[in-house]
Amino acid sequence: MAINYIPLDKDKHSAVKIIPKVNFDLVNNTHLAAATIREFAQLSGSMPVVFIEDPKTKNIHSVAMLGLESGQNLYYAEERWQGPHVPLNIQRYPFDIRPDGDKLGVFIDENSDLISEEGQALFTETGEPTELLKNRQQFLGDLANSEVQNQRFIKQLVENELLEEISIRISYVSGQVRNVTGILAIDERKLVALDDDKILAMHKAGFLGACYSTMLSLGQLNRLVELSNKSDNPVQSIQIRQGGAEETAGAANEAPAPQA
Repeated sequence: MAINYIPLDKDKHSAVKIIPKVNFDLVNNTHLAAATIREFAQLSGSMPVVFIEDPKTKNIHSVAMLGLESGQNLYYAEERWQGPHVPLNIQRYPFDIRPDGDKLGVFIDENSDLISEEGQALFTETGEPTELLKNRQQFLGDLANSEVQNQRFIKQLVENELLEEISIRISYVSGQVRNVTGILAIDERKLVALDDDKILAMHKAGFLGACYSTMLSLGQLNRLVELSNKSDNPVQSIQIRQGGAEETAGAANEAPAPQA
């Protein structure tokens, strides 16, 4: 059943109950998940964090790589999550925070499998939010604030020309070779060469730690190689190439797209 987010309403949803767990089935075929600055440090020890450009809007987004192929989530296998951290944008479901008139509002997917009579109530008998809903509202508010900070962070990266295109050369056990392109990462050489005043400004904004977290996270590509051993097409090795990739005979170039 298709996802259908509608504004959460205490009258309409007074009797709604949800099962408080993460629905991994929803992201079983998702190879990218939106990621924000609040969780970069946690993600860096679990999965790669990179940047991609929306081909339509030209906006740049930060994402966590869950797989190396479109529709592939290597972190969800054998009916469990294969890592220490679950991206916050996966944890938030079945809720979302979206513009509602002139402000942000909490939305809920009315078709979610997590809505169940066996779940926990969202509202009390007097129409007040339960502790479960209060916690979710706080979570969503923090996530929204993190996204605002994340946009400022990306703006700084763009203005300081710190993003460079990289490609990932993937060699499979089968002998197949592919180049994944359309990925952006922070250029450490340019970061180190920044003027002192710009470095200080990024430090005070809390952006330097985020820079190094994303750079260190690229080491988690080896984790994707390890996890691919449980897939139908195991990876033998991965190489990162800076400045995009030269065409390789037999290789297919793919640009990842953001999670819907």
